[in-house]
Parts: sequence; C-alpha cells; structure tokens
Amino acid sequence: MTKRKRRNYSNEFKEEAVKLVSEQGYSVAEASRNLGVNANLLGRWKKESEQPENESTSPGSMVTMQAELKRLKKENKQLKMEREILKKAAAFFAKEQG
Repeated sequence: MTKRKRRNYSNEFKEEAVKLVSEQGYSVAEASRNLGVNANLLGRWKKESEQPENESTSPGSMVTMQAELKRLKKENKQLKMEREILKKAAAFFAKEQG
C-alpha cells in the first residue's frame, strides 16, 4: 500500500480561498470544488479565520504564531542594530562639526 503525500497550502492560498466564500458569495462546496480542495478543509479554514486571533489554539495557528514571533524578533534585532549605527554616525558628525 502506498502512502499518500499530504498537500501543504500557503497562508495566502488559504486566505484567498476563504475570501471566495466570505466576500464573493461562493458556497464552501462550490469554492472547494473549483480549487480542488476538500470542502471540510475549506470550512475549517473559514472557521479559523473567523476566530479572534487570541482565541485560536489549533496547532496550525500555533505554528503560524511561532513563525511570526521568529520573524518579529529578527526584525527587532535588525532595527536595534540600525539604530545603534545611526547613533554612532550622529555622534561622529557632531564631533566633526563642533
């Protein structure tokens, strides 16, 4: 027996699929059929998108939150480094002019 490979969908794809249902008026069944996605899966994405951010506790949302936290920490580190460089440059130019 062969093992089926699980398909992974990007967050952008999920968001666009949910928009078809919520904003453009497609039924879940119709949108899932057109996108080649199981209707139950699309229904779950829609349900998750309607949950407030702080209430989402599914494993998928935890992974998303962890990825976002990692990205924000990296961005914060970069911004702190840039701020230090600008402080040093300002001090350097202040000495040269004064």
